[in-house]
Amino acid sequence: MEILRFENITKKYGQNTVLEDVSFSINAGEVFSLLGPSGCGKTTLLRICGGFEPCDSGRVILDGVDITDQPPNERAVRTVFQNYALFPHMTVWDNVAFGLKATGVDPKTIKEEVPKYLELVQLSGFENRKPAQLSGGQRQRVAIARALINKPKVLLLDEPLAALDLKLRQRMLIELDTLHDNVGITFIFVTHDQQEAMSISDHIAVLKSGKIKQIGTPTELYEAPKSSFVAAFIGDTNFFEGTVTNLDGDYCDLQIEDFPLLHLYNDKNVK
Repeated sequence: MEILRFENITKKYGQNTVLEDVSFSINAGEVFSLLGPSGCGKTTLLRICGGFEPCDSGRVILDGVDITDQPPNERAVRTVFQNYALFPHMTVWDNVAFGLKATGVDPKTIKEEVPKYLELVQLSGFENRKPAQLSGGQRQRVAIARALINKPKVLLLDEPLAALDLKLRQRMLIELDTLHDNVGITFIFVTHDQQEAMSISDHIAVLKSGKIKQIGTPTELYEAPKSSFVAAFIGDTNFFEGTVTNLDGDYCDLQIEDFPLLHLYNDKNVK
């Protein structure tokens, strides 16, 4: 079932078009990745979804409601930023409790809820530490708990593993996948790392220069890329020049120098 839809989103900075007529939908409960090289528009799209950036045209629909013009605090969407954006003067407890306090939740409920979410992200016992006393992975977990405690419909993750070393990234990716299974809400994951996207995602949107080049499951993108860009960006790819020598219905013969004649399926969607 659809939970989020982008309709004809366009965003420009001066003469530079960052997003051009972007439209797609995301299903409830899935991990959906926005994948592409730096400058392709993926973080801008995430910021538009979170309410931190207005779009020039188009709409954002969350669970059937147009949230395009809603401020961030009124959306059932929470964001985990790349730098985590924790309050350095607050303890872990106070960072996680901040969202509930800001929305006027009573102290008794806050006292009950915070331990649940600290346990969810495996930080029970760290309540009185401050961010400077935590590792990068632990700070990330605090940021996730702070976002989840307000029970959003969608959690936005803006390159959340970029600041971590390789081994910690691999471990946190597994923990994120497990956490998603436990909470069951929709995750939108922004990354330029193909391996991260392929390992955690139900569906991936590949962006280039502000446009969606292809959306599909990791298997679909890997096995049936619809452009040379997607083929080159997903996995390892070899390109050969050849000549189509025969068209026979849905199949064709392809002649490549120093190769035997290849009889291939003629996918008319591939360009």
